[in-house]
Amino acid sequence: MAATSEAMNQFDESMKKQIAVILKVVLLNKSLKEDNIPCEIDEGLFLGSIGSAGNKVGLKNVNVTHILTVAGKIAPAHPGDFVYKVIDVADKEDTNLTQYFNDCFEFIDEAKKNGGYVLVHCYAGRSRSVTIIVAYLMKYRGMSLSEALQHVKNKRPKAAPNRGFIRQLEDFEKSLQGENCINIEYH
Repeated sequence: MAATSEAMNQFDESMKKQIAVILKVVLLNKSLKEDNIPCEIDEGLFLGSIGSAGNKVGLKNVNVTHILTVAGKIAPAHPGDFVYKVIDVADKEDTNLTQYFNDCFEFIDEAKKNGGYVLVHCYAGRSRSVTIIVAYLMKYRGMSLSEALQHVKNKRPKAAPNRGFIRQLEDFEKSLQGENCINIEYH
């Protein structure tokens, strides 16, 4: 009897994993079809999902030249047409996204300095990519976390970084405020 119960539990877990994979594929297909237009957040800076990253015509229409992928296991869709940077991270609350901020900011700034436009995306364009763009706006536009997040949500209502990323943005905001205090004291 115990062996049968154990076998059923293993079967249940296997089915849950298979259903999760199928659901992910369905959502990915939906995103590719329905959420495929890059959303301009700031001059030369766009936000989107994997659908917008795969929409070559849509990207070309808004003059995107560089694509920053903030997600694991997404291969560049059009490597001959755009300059890519891939940050391989999971959308989990315990993922340290802060460690990649400077690399992402440099990629965005380098593209913009050379007249390029940048798409920042993850799978859904809701959490990881939003976190990078919010942090960028905080650092380079001097926005508070709440101002930057509201600005992004006004342009892309589905923006919703996970709680761990929000905590990292709160810490980032404190560090930026500390930098500003130091700069004020020495000038």
